[in-house]
Amino acid sequence: MTEHAPRAAPDPARRRFLKAVPAGALAVVAARAPAAEAAPVAQAAEAPAASGYHETEHIRRYYSTAAYW
Repeated sequence: MTEHAPRAAPDPARRRFLKAVPAGALAVVAARAPAAEAAPVAQAAEAPAASGYHETEHIRRYYSTAAYW
């Protein structure tokens, strides 16, 4: 078996650099992204005069064609 030379202690500056790289990449991507525009305020739609069931012409036509009695 061959013996290996003892390893030197890791360089703390290199570790700090490797930890900071992802954060720097995120900062670059965020800076290049276009700013989101504010959504326009929608005008309130007028509420229908009455709600619920309404028998309209197309419903009467359906009733006449679907009558089983």
